[in-house]
Amino acid sequence: MSQTPRRAIVSLWFPNLASDRWIRNAARRGEDNAGLQPVVLVTETAHGPVIDATSPLACEAGARAGMRLADARMLSPQLLAIPSDHEGNQRALERMAIAAQRWGPWSMVDGADAALLDVTGTAHLFDGEAEMLAEIEERFAMQGYTCRSALAPNAGAAWALSHYGADRPVVLDPVALPLALGPLPAAALRVNDETRLLLTRLGLKTIGDVMNVPRESLARRFRNRRAAEANPLVRLDQVLGKTHEPLVPLADDPPLAVERRLIEPLLALDMLTRITADLAENLAYTLEAERKGARRLALLLWRVDGDIICHTVELAAPSRDPAHLARLFEDRLEGIEADFGIDQVRLVAVWAEPLDQQQNRLDTTSPTGSTLPVLLDRLVTRLGEGRVSRFIACGSHLPERAQRRVAPGIGHAPVQYDLGFHQRPLKLLARPEPITVIYATPEGLPRRFRWRGGLHNIAKAEGPERIAPEWWRQKARARLRDYYRIEDEAGRRYWIYRYGLVGDGRGGPPDWYLHGFFA
Repeated sequence: MSQTPRRAIVSLWFPNLASDRWIRNAARRGEDNAGLQPVVLVTETAHGPVIDATSPLACEAGARAGMRLADARMLSPQLLAIPSDHEGNQRALERMAIAAQRWGPWSMVDGADAALLDVTGTAHLFDGEAEMLAEIEERFAMQGYTCRSALAPNAGAAWALSHYGADRPVVLDPVALPLALGPLPAAALRVNDETRLLLTRLGLKTIGDVMNVPRESLARRFRNRRAAEANPLVRLDQVLGKTHEPLVPLADDPPLAVERRLIEPLLALDMLTRITADLAENLAYTLEAERKGARRLALLLWRVDGDIICHTVELAAPSRDPAHLARLFEDRLEGIEADFGIDQVRLVAVWAEPLDQQQNRLDTTSPTGSTLPVLLDRLVTRLGEGRVSRFIACGSHLPERAQRRVAPGIGHAPVQYDLGFHQRPLKLLARPEPITVIYATPEGLPRRFRWRGGLHNIAKAEGPERIAPEWWRQKARARLRDYYRIEDEAGRRYWIYRYGLVGDGRGGPPDWYLHGFFA
């Protein structure tokens, strides 16, 4: 009988995340001497700038996280202070946690400088746990990030070992776990500063000291502290695996995905196209089993140097046609910089919708050409997002506000008017253009109008269709419109309107405008 693999959680700690990220970005900007400057990242407070992170040179000069910048500059006046980018650091940590999914099915951000990765049952793909941890640290080091990793049966133990243990410790045996955690300081229990200080005053400096104290004594001392970070007994049960600690992955409901791990790094574009087509076919089978169709796809390419290339496409309608899915990425793959090669490819259905199977009619032949959703997807992929759109009806009776431009796959079918008179012209001007109208009486039908220097005699006229102003949107003195459908002697048909009425008290004489053309 096959045995269920033991739970294996990897904790990835980036002790210099902020400073490593700043140095990496500075090097990308062409600042070659970025790593040769004593840099501190600071945050403004009521008492002046406070240091959040330091570069290695600044640390050697005596600067420490938590110090005020003024105090640090007394030790080293040449410190270069840079404002901290906390939001950018958090986004970078999320991207790094997602990048770590090449070694396991899911990951999550753990605090401000660490990530957790579930590698249950995957270590044999990388020649063992120790080799996998070494590869993880090497990959992140190639990107410029210092990483300390550890593997344990639960998140608490992995966090403690990565922050305070030896280099790349691997502890999966529950019996050996207390022995490995015992020498670690009490701070490895992830308690807050107040609890840590109280444990120190009680003489409990290590996790082993806490384990040796009778549980009843600690329970009485910390009985009023319900928060996990304030109660060492709760944290102790978590690191020993006696109680469950809830974990929230970056993708709570992981999307459907297929991937390929390549034996040799991939450099040729034609091979990458073939692999993408194979992944699209495999993903189509997965979507069919779930009775779903993809609406948004993401193609993730892991390079040998650790960087990730991500291309995303969005479909106008749910689809699981492998040929269509693969064709959407053909243009995106051109110009990819593989550098030393791509060794892992993943195709993810980020957004999927229910899609039942449909049987073609038996009394007709298969349709030729492309369906409208397929055509829209190709146009968006070829021309770019934002350059293909459609009009949908809006809640307004003013013609220029009765529709708006949206993406092809958004919105409902346009409103169909059943009344014969409420026909709208096929072409509306972007802005109504003023015209000069001659009519027999102020309230009568127009007889002749001049537009763009040309004089048009009106042979037929129908109207008016009166449209009142939208008092909840427009100013109080807005005037109503009387629309006319007219035809000149040459058979050309126009849509004109009179803006205002004689004696309505909202301005002078009415103005006339040309708004559209009928076919």
